[in-house]
Amino acid sequence: MKIFVETERFLLREMLEIDAPGLYELDSDPEVHRYLGNKPISDMETCYRVVANVRQQYQDNGIGRWSVIDKASGAFVGWSGLKYETNLRAGKRYYDIGYRLLRKYWGRGIASETAAAALRYGFETLQYPEICAAAQVANIGSNRVLQKIGLQCIEQFDYEGAPTNWYRLSRSEWALAQ
Repeated sequence: MKIFVETERFLLREMLEIDAPGLYELDSDPEVHRYLGNKPISDMETCYRVVANVRQQYQDNGIGRWSVIDKASGAFVGWSGLKYETNLRAGKRYYDIGYRLLRKYWGRGIASETAAAALRYGFETLQYPEICAAAQVANIGSNRVLQKIGLQCIEQFDYEGAPTNWYRLSRSEWALAQ
């Protein structure tokens, strides 16, 4: 098992099949999917496919989302981290930062803590020139996280009928802010 990043409270490690039950709890929750197209999953098999897909991203792109594990309890909290995105915006390929947490962990600063750690890893370790993100305008919490970690909203676009903010941050802009 590879740990990519460690924060004060969490381990951000490779996603493993043992995370499938936690992914099911996460992605079957309609409230978690409120700003993700309202398509919660309904079977465990989908979770195993998600894990396999993320692990394939590690091989194909050298990066993929990481499981967030609470250091104190060992509990699966959700996922966070970077992904090489090729599908969200037609014609754009970019390194995306994202996070998704079990609802019982919302409001505790976990998304900000883990996303900031992933951003640092992307710029310092992987030397990415820029990192981007998208969040529906209505998803106030996610927009706050992206702004808190330093990304700048540079435009809005329509994604599947929902107004969506587009964020970016370059490595040089990030370095100046440190």
